[in-house]
Amino acid sequence: MWFICDGCGIACAIVTWFLVLYAEFVVLFVVLIPSRNGIINGIVFNLLAFLALASHCRAMLTDPGTVPKGNATQEFIKSLQLKPGKVLCKCPKCYRIKPDRAHHCSVRKRCVPKMGHHCPWINNCVGKNNQKYFVLLTMYIALISLHTLVMVEFHFLHCFEEDWTKCSPVPPTTVILLILLCFETLLFLIFSSVMFETQVHSICTDDMGIEQLNN
Repeated sequence: MWFICDGCGIACAIVTWFLVLYAEFVVLFVVLIPSRNGIINGIVFNLLAFLALASHCRAMLTDPGTVPKGNATQEFIKSLQLKPGKVLCKCPKCYRIKPDRAHHCSVRKRCVPKMGHHCPWINNCVGKNNQKYFVLLTMYIALISLHTLVMVEFHFLHCFEEDWTKCSPVPPTTVILLILLCFETLLFLIFSSVMFETQVHSICTDDMGIEQLNN
């Protein structure tokens, strides 16, 4: 199993799970359970949450395609399918043969072909082998954030029209939880939407994030 032992990355991954589970708690116990018509919303929300966390695990635990150690072998050189006269490059940092479009990750201290960037939120590099999981993660997070904002908005409208005590036995606490959830989901929606658009653009143009910066 692939896993990077980086303190900052592990902390960010834990925070990601905590925020998703916090949203799960608030939506379930504050919005859905008091509502009589929350079954469909509950199914959609929990399905998106499961898919988001599953994609996060796959993106975090999948080798992005790092260049193997001791790769200066005839078999590896043949696998590169170099054109006649093509010069082999050696990474000055990890001392491995560097394939075309490979970039050195300063966190993992390995070269990764078609590396987009190192994402601390998945504690891993985004490369050719796990980019699809990262794209799915950003898509599911954007969808669940949008769905949550819509549910919370309708919940607020319902509670303002009716007696708030009918929505929750502890109104001040639920208001604070819902406001925090709105801030969280709004930030998640903006961030994940931008990342999703960036990743889709890089796939369509076959131009990774680091390559775009270099150009």
